[in-house]
Amino acid sequence: MVAYQYPRPRSSEITPQPLFVSRRTVLAGGIMAAGLGTSSAFAAGGGPDNRAAWPAAEKPTPLNDVTHYNNFYEFGTDKSDPAELSGSFKPTPWIVQVDGMVDKPKQWDLADLQKQFGQEERLYRMRCVEAWSMVIPWNGFSLAALLKAAGPKAGARYVAFTSVVRPSEMPGQRGGLFALKWPYVEGLRLDEAMHPLTLLATGVYGQALPAQNGAPIRLVVPWKYGFKGIKSITRITLTDQQPPTSWNLMAPEEYGFYANVNPAVDHPRWSQASEQIIGEGSLFRSARKPTQLFNGYAEQVAHLYQGMDLRKDF
Repeated sequence: MVAYQYPRPRSSEITPQPLFVSRRTVLAGGIMAAGLGTSSAFAAGGGPDNRAAWPAAEKPTPLNDVTHYNNFYEFGTDKSDPAELSGSFKPTPWIVQVDGMVDKPKQWDLADLQKQFGQEERLYRMRCVEAWSMVIPWNGFSLAALLKAAGPKAGARYVAFTSVVRPSEMPGQRGGLFALKWPYVEGLRLDEAMHPLTLLATGVYGQALPAQNGAPIRLVVPWKYGFKGIKSITRITLTDQQPPTSWNLMAPEEYGFYANVNPAVDHPRWSQASEQIIGEGSLFRSARKPTQLFNGYAEQVAHLYQGMDLRKDF
């Protein structure tokens, strides 16, 4: 069997080398010592280092931006709110419930999830619907592995995700963006959820996810806009009905169920043809680049949408 080849960002899109080496040291000495397996060429301490073969064109996203420039409305609407207002959030202990149309429903402790499904490194582009982007080294495991363990029933067609509700720890849930209803909910088609690129992330830069990045477990679907990446997941439900999603419920004319990155389909209030590169540019002028269809992952995922009208099914 031929191993699946994950599309690799360019060398300049990856974490700076000192941090990258430090992160690998943490993984090798921490995660591996804990007995967690690895399962891809990106696995910590084991995979080939092909960075020299990738053409340099863009600078990497600074770590400080990845952890301090965030959308996480449960903590507030400003980009700085998640980092500043998440100090009271408690990511442990944590249970993820997997249920619905599955043969083996189960409540998983986070540590058991990591032990059974291992941890691997994925270097992914992230494109926000607000027309800015980053490149982030995630650590986690394939969502498909968890779903296969649960045993989807024949009629299952969608996967619904539910986030945590803790107003005492998440000030944005006490008011703030009044049009969003809590809990935050998201969904994928089953074939999207089973795609090898779809990740459940439990770490970033070789460390456990900070609260502002979705601790302790979040969804990462790199060919979709960032709001599809639901954070602090508590429940994963397989269903035969398309599940509701938070932003689609709030503004269906602006935020579709699919939310595939598409430079040819503008947001009603701004263009999606290009994006600001977070961490580049100057105080007076931001750096930008053209946006790629499916965020550059078209070769891997375009077949999922064959025959669909990407303007209608946005």
